[in-house]
Amino acid sequence: MGARCSKFSICWFQSHLKATVLESSDLDNGGKGEKQTWPSFTEFSLEQMKAATNGFSSDNIVSEHGEKAPNVVYKGKLLKNDHWVAVKRFNKFAWPDPRQFLVCLIQSHLLIFILFSNCLFKILSEVYEEARAVGSLRSERLANLIGCCCEGEERLLVAEFMSHETLAKHLFHWENQPMKWAMRLRVALYLAQALEYCSSKGRALYHDLNAYRILFDNDGNPRLSCFGLMKNSRDGKSYSTNLAFTPPEYLRTGRVTAESVVYSFGTLLLDLMSGKHIPPSHALDLIRGKNFLMLMDSALEGHFSNDDGAELVRLASRCLQYEARERPNAKSLVVSLMSLQKEAELSFQMWTSQMQDTLNSKKHGDTAFRAKDFTSAINHYTQFIDGGTMVSPTVYARRCLSYLMNDKPQEALGDAVQAQAVSPEWPTVFYLQAACLFSLGMESDAQENLKDGTNLEAKKSKN
Repeated sequence: MGARCSKFSICWFQSHLKATVLESSDLDNGGKGEKQTWPSFTEFSLEQMKAATNGFSSDNIVSEHGEKAPNVVYKGKLLKNDHWVAVKRFNKFAWPDPRQFLVCLIQSHLLIFILFSNCLFKILSEVYEEARAVGSLRSERLANLIGCCCEGEERLLVAEFMSHETLAKHLFHWENQPMKWAMRLRVALYLAQALEYCSSKGRALYHDLNAYRILFDNDGNPRLSCFGLMKNSRDGKSYSTNLAFTPPEYLRTGRVTAESVVYSFGTLLLDLMSGKHIPPSHALDLIRGKNFLMLMDSALEGHFSNDDGAELVRLASRCLQYEARERPNAKSLVVSLMSLQKEAELSFQMWTSQMQDTLNSKKHGDTAFRAKDFTSAINHYTQFIDGGTMVSPTVYARRCLSYLMNDKPQEALGDAVQAQAVSPEWPTVFYLQAACLFSLGMESDAQENLKDGTNLEAKKSKN
């Protein structure tokens, strides 16, 4: 009975296998970096904002972006406490117009008048509630959001003002000297810490992460702009950068995920290494072709260690994986960057050569797997896993199925368990374990795993 179930289950479970892998992002920042120098989130009046920005004077504009719905950032000074702030003023088309919405309702006779005010309140409160949620964050790694203004047609966000401009300015458009290597490493670490902090507070999604979103404060420390954490605006729903730098899954679905943010982090690591904005596909081609030194900024020759370069190449490669679930989470990025000089034992050249060999093993394994040459797939995937350079739950899953096809259910079960350890929320690993348990005649346990996988998949489909 167990053998017959196994043959049926393996064929059925194959239809549930997916090439992507989820990594856990269970973060616990523990309050690190939190800084309560600002009062609690405040709703400012339009008059206060006009006074702070000198009537939204063009002389106070510090940045503009967006072609169809330009959003302008002004430098301002709060008269109440003399704090400098950055005021982001959205185009009126960026937010819902409550009055227009109500006119449509009136014309269609859908609601009685008493509900009109409720709808108006709801639409206005969506903007406020979204801003207040972001405004509850307080960290030294963020340019914190301290308030908003939703009055009339105006939609304004108010944040700490960062006096030393953007990473893009210092990295791409420097005048006297290039950004030092030590500062580039600090930017990478602080940015990872900012993303980890936001994730730990339930704000893992960051829209259009790029070098213009990173600012430098009065002490010269990098901070992540809080504006990218907002999603309730047209500005926060699309990538404004060149599509060549956009996460591949965003092009398919139009949705931003936590893994999309890590992909963008990878593009920023490329920026920091090269001092240029290099398309990820080109950078990965250079790495695969062992032309990795072409990624490094020639202005920094002799100013960084091979170990540092090796680690950043490794991190960038992991962040830029095509399959979203193959990418690391923010917490693991922080760990890698904090121990950058302690844990990189191989030289830059040796490490990248080993990484290339490891990637080739995976490539050969994938080719054999698709050709249903499961014995060869096992051998190549084993070389990849034993290399220890990268961890891929997809490889464990495929080797598991290859073992099953070679009538080695015990070895297959071990791989299914390893895949679950890395990707505990991936339904496929439960289906694989069920198939293995069926093959071993453990039908009761197999049914439990099958049930867990089905429930998890149903839960994820609702999100």
